[in-house]
Amino acid sequence: MTGYANTIGQTDNQYTEDFRSMPELLLHYIWQSGLFRTLPQHTTDGRRVEVLEVGKHNLDAGPDFFSATIRIDGMTWTGNVEIHVKSSDWVRHGHQHDAAYDNVILHVVKQADRDVFNSKGETLVQCELQYPDDPDLLKNMLSDRTSVCSQKLLGNPELISSDWQLLLLRDRMMKKNAAVTQLLMLYQNAWDQAFYVTLAHNFGFHTNGLPFELLAKQTPLACLQKHRNSLFQIEAILFGQSGLLTAEIARDEYARRLWKEYCFLQKKFGLQPISGAMWKMLRMRPQNFPHVRIAQFAALLHRSEFLLSQLLMLNDPKQIRPLFDVQVSDYWQQHYHFGDDELDVQKSKKDDALQGNLSSNMGNLGRSAVDILIINSVVPYQYAWGKAHLNKQMQDDALQLLRSISAEKNSIVAQWKLLGIPVRTAADSQALIHLYQEYCMRQRCLSCDVGYQIFTPQVHQ
Repeated sequence: MTGYANTIGQTDNQYTEDFRSMPELLLHYIWQSGLFRTLPQHTTDGRRVEVLEVGKHNLDAGPDFFSATIRIDGMTWTGNVEIHVKSSDWVRHGHQHDAAYDNVILHVVKQADRDVFNSKGETLVQCELQYPDDPDLLKNMLSDRTSVCSQKLLGNPELISSDWQLLLLRDRMMKKNAAVTQLLMLYQNAWDQAFYVTLAHNFGFHTNGLPFELLAKQTPLACLQKHRNSLFQIEAILFGQSGLLTAEIARDEYARRLWKEYCFLQKKFGLQPISGAMWKMLRMRPQNFPHVRIAQFAALLHRSEFLLSQLLMLNDPKQIRPLFDVQVSDYWQQHYHFGDDELDVQKSKKDDALQGNLSSNMGNLGRSAVDILIINSVVPYQYAWGKAHLNKQMQDDALQLLRSISAEKNSIVAQWKLLGIPVRTAADSQALIHLYQEYCMRQRCLSCDVGYQIFTPQVHQ
């Protein structure tokens, strides 16, 4: 958890220094927290801007906020948002040459000092963000509450009651249920297709979630099912559709065969690939490269027929995990992207094995990865199926499945643990992630059971 509203319990000195030296992060906080909503917003050419969803804050390479929803003069757009202090920072950072920024629908700036363009030469829509421009006020709104809340929790973890955690967990399930429902509406109630898209997103394991989801949306499940008996053909479709395999990249024999097969299947199904520039590999361990994850996803689709139907019947992680025990093809046992040196791969595998970071087979999904897929894919669909079919027992079983899995390990959970909050199961971590994202990040202190206990006496003083 870094940046404004992403860190629990920084000191006032840290915040003062951040606001003085990092004005762009200040804009990130204002955008993320919605502090601009009290003022009218317009594009630089005078069109009205309504922000329906600010999007998901991206802490890796690429645009600052993913999947935002913006209405401009009555027309609704969904895409990415990039934030800079000045428009010219877009050029200074070289985004005009980077296809990863072609899906930016709004360039949010403090000062629009020039027109900017994406790599296709298209002019970007820009908005000079209007907000309460009082640094001290903004600093106090953030630092005072989070600092006080953190200090109170540090000595009194019981402030987060079991009843509050259960409510948070149910709220999180309802939010995920809404996402499932939206996909079902998009795919005319085809549960298998909706689950396939969700599962693909989660195979991206946060860093590559968006391109994986777009890959699935651009590649109908029916196309893959027609060739389910051939792992090679499934790989050809997925790698071709990912944009990671092109005629220029296909330099070794396997890649050339794969590319030739994709070209045939692309014409057969009328497929259009996504941009390969969307995938991220910077500072990533080789076994997490998108190529390896796509190979694992292909192996799962090849092996599993009626996967969702099987998963809906199981509520024991010991029964579910074997369904994700896949074996990638021989090529991906020795490679982590197209045309790499097998000796380098073997060295990487040996180094990781010595450090305890990798199993003997690079193509396998580790247990922690499988548990993340269960938490974010299986549980939401079990819950949604139970809700859609008025089966409360199935909804409760989905929550119980979370209690049977160890807590996730990520930066949000780590911060709660530092405050002395016990986080033992995935039910705990999911509840606390929801608390952070829906209350801490949104400054909804007086709507939070913890914040109400801490800040209500201060309000009445």
